[in-house]
Amino acid sequence: WKAVLAFLLIALLPASNARNHRLSLKGEQRRYFSVTTFGFLVGGKLNVEVEALSFSPSTNRVGFSLTRTPTDSVNPYPDGRIEGCPLDEVKEDMYVLTLALDTSENRGLVLRCNRNFSDLHVSHQENWRPQPRTVRQTSAVQQLFRARRDAADVVPTTTTVPPTTPKPVATAVPSATNAGCYAITSLPVHRDTVDGVTVYSFQFGVSIDKEAHEGLYSLYFHNCLVNPLGFLNNSANLSVSISERNEGSFLSAGEIPLPQVYFLMAVVFFAVGCYWIYLLRQRRQEAYKIHFLMGLLVFVKSCSLLLHGINYHFISKDGSPIEAWAVLFYITHLLKGALLFITIVLIGTGWAFIKHILSDKDKKIFMIVIPLQLLANVAQIIMEESEEGESQHTTWREVFILVDLLCCGAILFPVVWSIRHLQEASQTDGKAAINLEKLKLFRHFYVMIVCYIYFTRIIVFLLKITVPFRYEWLDELFREGATLIFFVLTGYKFRPTQSNPYF
Repeated sequence: WKAVLAFLLIALLPASNARNHRLSLKGEQRRYFSVTTFGFLVGGKLNVEVEALSFSPSTNRVGFSLTRTPTDSVNPYPDGRIEGCPLDEVKEDMYVLTLALDTSENRGLVLRCNRNFSDLHVSHQENWRPQPRTVRQTSAVQQLFRARRDAADVVPTTTTVPPTTPKPVATAVPSATNAGCYAITSLPVHRDTVDGVTVYSFQFGVSIDKEAHEGLYSLYFHNCLVNPLGFLNNSANLSVSISERNEGSFLSAGEIPLPQVYFLMAVVFFAVGCYWIYLLRQRRQEAYKIHFLMGLLVFVKSCSLLLHGINYHFISKDGSPIEAWAVLFYITHLLKGALLFITIVLIGTGWAFIKHILSDKDKKIFMIVIPLQLLANVAQIIMEESEEGESQHTTWREVFILVDLLCCGAILFPVVWSIRHLQEASQTDGKAAINLEKLKLFRHFYVMIVCYIYFTRIIVFLLKITVPFRYEWLDELFREGATLIFFVLTGYKFRPTQSNPYF
């Protein structure tokens, strides 16, 4: 049933073409939001095609800003702390480029930047036009006034409908199509009227030609009310396609080593799993069912890492994942998450070690932990498959963090109950020494779980937001390394041997 759930989940998710993004929003009321974040190295290129943009009221100041930060922890627009409209003022202490739509003087897309970005190359494709609409393919404008397009709805036919000719807005673009920010004052904007609504479309690109401009770039969309009094309905409809790439890879600078990291860790986990199976064959008489479950977990983890690496390999090569590999990865990801928490809870309850039947209290933990872990995995998948600019992306990220922490807290209860049970048993029966050894073992396991949770949820997060953008892959390496150490220590503590306290 987990496989069926994964297939349904992939089928129902919106299309997210990884580093080739397509974002369609209808009735968006957020004042600003991040559209995409990407780490660029020398040779990196950003291409943005706004296929349709409309907003209400028409007096709003609407546009984009491109900012550069050294790490993911720096937010140039903290929530609730923006005064005025960022499109009206370019602060000199920031690395920022703004592109504001000028509807009053028909100047097109007005560019402004500070001295930090004075020589940042901004380009425009002179012959760019909004893509023509087809009979079966819904136009970008129509998409804005209905529910968000489903991924399978893009099936063009050979019969095309002659599009209305967009009216280019007068601009002051120099003859060069690629120049420094100071050399370009504005870019052309195409304007069309659909059902009485003015719809704008335009294109721009940014090239990273100098090492000084390398960094973590974030593209923000802004919708500023010029006269907030009397306007209750402040919304925008947006359809935009974005392509990001570095030289030789579609991955962000901090993600380029990830395929190799996942492949390496997959091999290591597979080797550990093979050794565990060898150990179980050597000590078949001392092995319990839980030991075979632990071995299965290691192999599923290895398979998940392998598929994750393959997924990232195709994203790096083509800019988008191959759906079959993505589905396989999500299936193994769901299985791995469920197996991990099932194994930890079973070990924590002492099943097969100090008792062979689960109590009602233990079963209730399973009824809580497994659905929560499944929800956490689903939230993580939706978060990864949705676009950064969608409001559901933030919602599911918060759901994932909350549910994951609840799961991590819940799995500690069985260990605490086992410790308490062993403490009471050591004081009442005649096997005090044996029970004290078991008590020591489960106390160590409790400490291991706490350290594992603390490191993979908190330390790794702090590492991610503090290391330079090109080393963001280190957080995945440390997370998988911590998981490997936790698996090895757990296997060592509960290995099938007569010297273990649970015999």
